[in-house]
Amino acid sequence: MKGVVLAAGSGTRMRPIAYSMAKQLIPVANKPILFYALDDVFASGVSEVAIVVAPDTGDEIRRAVGDGSQFGLDVDYVVQPEPLGIAHALGVAGPWVGDDDVLLYLGDNMLKGGVGSTVAAFRQLRPSCHILLSRVENPQRFGVATVGADGRVVELVEKPEHPASDLALAGIYLFDPSIWPAIESLQPSGRGEYEITDAIQWLLDSGREVHASEVSGWWKDTGTKEDLLDANDLVLEALVSEIAGEITATTVTGALAVGAGTELRGCEVRGPVVVGRSSVVTDSVLGPGTAIGDDCVVTGAELTRSVLLDGVQVETWKLRNSLLGRHVSLRGRGPDTAVPLMLGERSEVVGA
Repeated sequence: MKGVVLAAGSGTRMRPIAYSMAKQLIPVANKPILFYALDDVFASGVSEVAIVVAPDTGDEIRRAVGDGSQFGLDVDYVVQPEPLGIAHALGVAGPWVGDDDVLLYLGDNMLKGGVGSTVAAFRQLRPSCHILLSRVENPQRFGVATVGADGRVVELVEKPEHPASDLALAGIYLFDPSIWPAIESLQPSGRGEYEITDAIQWLLDSGREVHASEVSGWWKDTGTKEDLLDANDLVLEALVSEIAGEITATTVTGALAVGAGTELRGCEVRGPVVVGRSSVVTDSVLGPGTAIGDDCVVTGAELTRSVLLDGVQVETWKLRNSLLGRHVSLRGRGPDTAVPLMLGERSEVVGA
């Protein structure tokens, strides 16, 4: 079995952050989203992986992942020339996969518990396709499955107006080689994409077996700021305190992780909170649910449930539910109450 991880999406819902970086590299708890997917693939026993990238962000992903050895993987790259859907992206990787089974993993999805049990079920039962599902409150946003009592999929519909169930596709799919004629049969959907749900429905209509299992822990599609902050909360719930930097005159409740070369002085920390390397945080209130990247400077601020990427500077502002891109600068006096912000790379805001 080979793995195909999709990292070609343009991230329109994550703009302005995604204007200047691949959305799959936006960090959750100071670790790029894509890296969680690669760790899951390795843990499932799959070692050969192709990452499908876009022409404009592919080089950035190549630099971040390299040859995959840091994840225990052998990684190749396949370029999807145009963003024409999940099935199209998998089809572009088809020549690389060849006659092997394939694990398809959407690189902006995160889940607790990994995909090892799903891969094992596919190998044991040998259906044409096995999908991972998660119950959601808003199934209209997702591909939705109808599943029989025996665990076999009956029908799949992409973003239905009137969903038949609350079981959303969680971005994990396993296929045998019968997926290739299914993809070849597709026509673009109403939104101009080649839908993976249509390909799986083709398998069903052709009499093929499609099995499903449900996510045992949590699952998040990190396509929006709020989804990303939710994922950050969920990952930080398991944070283990680890102090590699220097902490002085600071009170800490809850879990706190601090990278090498970082200084916290005169702060109040309400964990879980993670701070990266070589950052300086003084006279500030942090957390809960806050992740600060590398090389940041935070002075006299209050940060609650916020994610700061590398090189951010925040001076005296009060933030909640915020996502700040690389090298953002907030200076001067901000509003008296905490505000939610989403700012792209190198944005600068000067308060009163």
